[in-house]
Amino acid sequence: MYTIVAGIDTDKERAVAQAETIADMPMDTDEVEAVLTHSFEENRSGASVAQVSSVQRARDILEEAGIDVVLEEAGSDDPAATVLTFAEEYDADLVAVAGRKRSPTKKVVFGSVSQEIILNTHRPVLVCE
Repeated sequence: MYTIVAGIDTDKERAVAQAETIADMPMDTDEVEAVLTHSFEENRSGASVAQVSSVQRARDILEEAGIDVVLEEAGSDDPAATVLTFAEEYDADLVAVAGRKRSPTKKVVFGSVSQEIILNTHRPVLVCE
């Protein structure tokens, strides 16, 4: 089984880009499992990961491609730490993240979840845009 952990935020366009990139990879989809993670930074309503529209959309695209999907969530946690934790837990073969189109200066000043994941894992990281 080839396991891909993908951190999905609330942006549908980025979620679709991640899911489509994963679905388009040259692989036997019967042997692939995608673990979609979402970190709730604020969750006053008590929503679950399955209720996040961007996660729903990514799940639908992947399932239509024949890929098994597992949904995982974390409470008020750092999104990068959440992805890294699930990558370890599932012994992921690949981590997929969505890149944001930001200038190098903004990335330095505000940080980047994708950059933090890339710098803190030994696993291959696919940045989808």
